[in-house]
Amino acid sequence: MERKLNAELWDKMHYLFRDFNDRMVHVELHYDFEINIEALKTVLICFFEKAPVLHSSFTDNRIHPYWTVKDYHINQVLTVKEVSDEELADEIDKFLTQYIPPEADIQMKVAVFNHGGKSVLCLVENHMCMDGGDLKYFMTTLCKDYNEYLEQGVSPVDLRTGTRSYEAVYEDFSLAERRMAKGLYKNINTKDDHGFPLTPDNIRDSSFIARRKVSAEKFDAIRAAGKKREATINDMLLTAYFYSLYELAMYNPDDSVSISCAIDLRRHIKDSEGQGITNQTAWMQCRVPRRGNDIFETLDYVVKSSNEFKQDRFIGLHGLPLLSLGYKIMPLAASEEIIKVGYANPLLAMSNIGILDVQKLSLEGHEPTDGFMSGAVKYKPYVLLSVTSMRKELTFSMCVRGNDEDKRIVEHFFDLIEKNLDLLIS
Repeated sequence: MERKLNAELWDKMHYLFRDFNDRMVHVELHYDFEINIEALKTVLICFFEKAPVLHSSFTDNRIHPYWTVKDYHINQVLTVKEVSDEELADEIDKFLTQYIPPEADIQMKVAVFNHGGKSVLCLVENHMCMDGGDLKYFMTTLCKDYNEYLEQGVSPVDLRTGTRSYEAVYEDFSLAERRMAKGLYKNINTKDDHGFPLTPDNIRDSSFIARRKVSAEKFDAIRAAGKKREATINDMLLTAYFYSLYELAMYNPDDSVSISCAIDLRRHIKDSEGQGITNQTAWMQCRVPRRGNDIFETLDYVVKSSNEFKQDRFIGLHGLPLLSLGYKIMPLAASEEIIKVGYANPLLAMSNIGILDVQKLSLEGHEPTDGFMSGAVKYKPYVLLSVTSMRKELTFSMCVRGNDEDKRIVEHFFDLIEKNLDLLIS
């Protein structure tokens, strides 16, 4: 008899996002030795058994969608390939920009590219299964269990299991707080028509990932400059994003512009041990009333907007009860149409995924020499700027379905980001 899993609220929402992006989340980690493939296979098999959603097929029956757990072979999950140094970058990009349909039997693919005695570990997974927060947890637990399996023969069983429901965010509230949070039907984010100046959508467009690194020395300078102005690293990065957009897209300096920022709702969960891998991410809309006479005035606007959200006890929870109600009382097809009317998908977004801890990501005593994580490939006119740091070196990335001209536009945008970060720390 087939085993079925509930399609949770965020599963359905990310399925709805199929019109806006490919829903894939990407990981790339470089190591200065060759990974033990049999050990990696063992850990992946154990993890897939503990998280059956990873080998499940999503069914959209237009009424009540669900997951069906499927049989699989580890070779469907893991690809191992020997490549030359010259081929490496193209092989990585080809793997990372692939699309896994929700109807597929597996929702995560992993690759190891061996080159000259070194390995690159790459992973792509469907955002319907888990967000960046849980993918970071998945990766660090995978590395930990890989090491313990090789060193001590310990079976890789550490991956959390439990509920995937969005309602876990309410469990640690008092009864009064829970009532208040579950009454927040209004979505406080508003529509903004300011977009990123990409070329018009074209059937010949293809997916690409653009990356730009910022040195650890500059990271320290950004943090120090922000501290003097009571601004976080995130505030500083957002300010450079805003200021660069006004220049790149030639917005009217008096226009108000908003950028949506990912919020990890696990801030509301005291103990995540009872949680399975899932999505617990919402969006906070940071808005500036105008560009500002200089970048420091823009920074003041960003800090003010961010702080207003941070003071909200229920940050990120506005609109969730309405989404839940919509999916509960109507068939999927009808609820999607209603949600599209009331939900404004942000044209401009940023996800600061945060620190990639090299100690927790080490394999056999080898820390990753380089790496990053990135969100989904966005479809025009939507864009997402993802940010990760490793050893305090920042990596900006944008995943776009576009063309060579779009690549040049994104690279110029990164040039402006770097220039404006220099202004902030000057």
